[in-house]
Amino acid sequence: MKLSEIAQVIRSKNAGPRRLTFDIMFGSDADYQRVAQSPAISAEVIGKLYDVPQAEVTIFPYPVGRAIKIVLARKIMAGDPGDFDVYGAQQHAPLLGIEL
Repeated sequence: MKLSEIAQVIRSKNAGPRRLTFDIMFGSDADYQRVAQSPAISAEVIGKLYDVPQAEVTIFPYPVGRAIKIVLARKIMAGDPGDFDVYGAQQHAPLLGIEL
């Protein structure tokens, strides 16, 4: 099963000019638990997916909200030359295909 098949919302946005944040939200506690406990959502996997060092990836599980927040360093600061998504709103696509 892919993450996009179990999550109700997968989105990205800036967390300041140097960080991206990803929100993954679920419709049930069971779906949240399945993904939160999966090794597919780890700093190592996300770091490789976005080509950033594992140490630059932080994952915050939020069981009360049935959500997982991921924060990572941007490769290019928002608005700098070469930045193709100044708001960070189009960066979640690689998460969609994660196999659980």
